[in-house]
Amino acid sequence: MKFLPLIYEFLGTFLLVLSIFTTSNAFIIGAVLAVVVWLSASVSGGLVNPAVSLAFYLKGALTLEELGGFVFVQFLGSLSALSVYQFIV
Repeated sequence: MKFLPLIYEFLGTFLLVLSIFTTSNAFIIGAVLAVVVWLSASVSGGLVNPAVSLAFYLKGALTLEELGGFVFVQFLGSLSALSVYQFIV
């Protein structure tokens, strides 16, 4: 499995979750999600969400190995965003 898509998924999930925690503004969250998907679509598919990753796996677009890697780094990205938010607040 390639390493670069995992980095994109980690950073995308991190930015999305951090925007949710810090703003709670639907427009900002939507804008962050749109930019993250736009930037990462060509590298990792712009999944940024374990549910979307699971849907792509069930569709046959991801292997089980890719699914596991994506879900793992998405989970780590969300936990990292939580840690940064708790540090800020």
